[in-house]
Amino acid sequence: MASPPSTVAASPKVHQLLQKLHALSEAQENSISQRFFYVSRLFYYWMFSGQRWSAASDDHMRDKFVALEPDKCQFVYLLARSLGACNIVEAGTSFGVSTIYLALAVGQNIADRTRSLGSTSSVTGKVIATENEPSKAAKAREHWREAGDEVEPWIELREGNLLETLKVEEGMPEEIDMLLLDIWTPMALPTLKIVHPRLKRGAVIIADNTTSSRLLYKDLFEYLHNPENGFRTLTLPFNGGLEISVYLPEE
Repeated sequence: MASPPSTVAASPKVHQLLQKLHALSEAQENSISQRFFYVSRLFYYWMFSGQRWSAASDDHMRDKFVALEPDKCQFVYLLARSLGACNIVEAGTSFGVSTIYLALAVGQNIADRTRSLGSTSSVTGKVIATENEPSKAAKAREHWREAGDEVEPWIELREGNLLETLKVEEGMPEEIDMLLLDIWTPMALPTLKIVHPRLKRGAVIIADNTTSSRLLYKDLFEYLHNPENGFRTLTLPFNGGLEISVYLPEE
């Protein structure tokens, strides 16, 4: 009996790269120092009624992947494929692991659409990735180059503060099919507000760790649950929780 096809359509080279990167990320996440860092963030939230971020926090996180787990990445890939998403914004690229899945989906969606419309049609799309830390941006680019033509051509990396880089009109698609929020929690809502006017009807917003960090996402949930903003949202039972919100504004 033939083995079932892989969840993610990619070359063996890309699969091997993803396995390596996920293994490195998992080792970091399971370390005592990283677990202590996450617990201390919640402690400071409770003790000081707010979130704290310092230069020491930046130093600690500078070499950390904090990548989405493989099952979440596979889910996001399949979701993007089912939507036919051609324009995706990723808030919080880090070392570019989840970006590889998004770029695979975008490239394959564009190929599908081009075949259905005919070779004379021009179908465009990309993943707009964002990363504030220069060393992480450099590593992400290395990983995308290693992945090759299946991935690299479909990514535009906007380096710097995403609250500024996402406002740059040049190169920004008129309609966004998907937004992935995998970023420091206070940045989630401001990012969504920037992208919101460009969301296509039926666009999907994904936010990570919305169960384990629910208190830290308080303002984001208030926005998503406000009927005036046009979202329908559901928390999926992945590790830490994964929020899926669909943009369905009233006509």
